[in-house]
This record gives sequence, structure tokens and C-alpha cells, in this order.
Amino acid sequence: MKPIQTLIALAFALHASAAELPEAFKGLLEPNAPKRGQIGMVVPPREIDKFVAKVEAAARKDPKWFREFSAKSKPGIPLPFDQRLGLTQQEYAEYLALWNKREFKAFEDVSVVLRPSSGNSWTITATGQASAISTLRFIPKEDVFRSPNGDLKRIENIKAEASSILGEWTGREWKLEEDTGLGKTKENFAIGRFTNKPFGLLVYRAQEVSTEGTRLLDRSLVIRFPIKSSATEKTSEPKKTEATKKSSEAPKKTEAKGEAKR
Repeated sequence: MKPIQTLIALAFALHASAAELPEAFKGLLEPNAPKRGQIGMVVPPREIDKFVAKVEAAARKDPKWFREFSAKSKPGIPLPFDQRLGLTQQEYAEYLALWNKREFKAFEDVSVVLRPSSGNSWTITATGQASAISTLRFIPKEDVFRSPNGDLKRIENIKAEASSILGEWTGREWKLEEDTGLGKTKENFAIGRFTNKPFGLLVYRAQEVSTEGTRLLDRSLVIRFPIKSSATEKTSEPKKTEATKKSSEAPKKTEAKGEAKR
């Protein structure tokens, strides 16, 4: 290696070691250590569709009641039973049973790397469709993620229930919400881990809605990655499926509705 290259490499190594790993990433990502993750979505068995159709019909029949009923319920988990949902108690029980069989379906393999950056900041560089999060820069001193839209500020920690769309997991979340007069922009980022599985999670959502209510952007990402040690990491990674090999056939977006923790 040439002297100038040696100096550059040494300077980079010193910079990386000098930057203290933020608490948000500890136990999940290590500096300059690529992780092989997967973008995916959590889906229940197809048999649940018939029950969803009945609930949607009930919502169209009485939209005012449905909006109010949904607003009072916890986001990201099945609505509590009510006869006005259009389901009998037996059907509702079957619906919950199917919901509990939901699985994470991967459709693209990606690489995720945490890197120290200038100004005592950090970036998470990702490949493929996950590259959307590469525009974010974490500022530990301010505890914000800075994006081209502005600063995502820290909100309450995530403690999702087992019945939530992604299952039981905990993490940290940051949020930006801005009304420019020309429209509304929302952006959320969360990082955490499953409670009973050896995987970490990166969840990202960006939305833009015009003043007329037209949805200009709605991008959702759920990235799952192993958090075992390097010696056992391979055994904890999910096997590739036909879906991961054919990313062109993947759904256009993941199920990460609402805030990142939904």
C-alpha cells in the first residue's frame, strides 16, 4: 500500500474508533460492519381476506362510525369486536386466529452499513430499495435524524404488542411532520429489535399529501437483519425464497402503515 493510501486508511480508522457508538445502535449495528438484511412485509394467510372484505363493507355502510371507532382503538392491531364490523363472534375469532399466523415475507436482499460521518454524525447506508434511508444522518448530540425534508425528532419509545402488525418488538423512533402550505410531509424512522427473535428492525416511512388531499408520495420500508454474533449470524439469517430472487415481482410497498411503529 502506498504511503498516502496508508495515511488515508489510518485516518479513517482513527475517525471511526474515536466516534462513540450512539446508544440507539448498540447491540444492533456496528460501525463499518455490513449486515445482510431483507426488505419485506408481514402478511396473514389469504383466508383472512374474506373477513377483511366484510369489515370494509361495514366501513362503507357507516363511515362516520367506523372512523370514530378506529380512532379510539390502538393503531396497528386488530380492531376490538363490535357487531357493526359485520362479523359474527365466531367469524371474529377465526379472523384473530388467522391474524396470529401472519409471517414476514421477504422480497429483496439488501446490505446495511452503519458509518461514522462528518460533524460527529452517523449514516446508515443501504442498497436496493432500502437506499431511501441513506439520505438520513443521525446527530447524536441533538438526538435527531436529519433528512432533506428537515429534522426527525425523537418521540416516545416503541413497545409494540405481540398482536401488532410486526409482532412484539421494542425500539426508538424519530418523526418529522411539516405543513408547508403547499401540502403536508410526514417522515418516520425507527430502529429496534424483536422481543423473541434474533433480528433487528429498521422501519421507515415517508408521506407527502397535497393541499387537495392527493397523495404525492407514500414510501414504506421494513428491513429485518440478524443481530447474532458473526459466528452464528449465518444460522439466524432467513433462507432465500423465490420472492427474494424475483424482486421485480415484489409488492410495491410494505405493511408499515401509520407511524413507524404501526
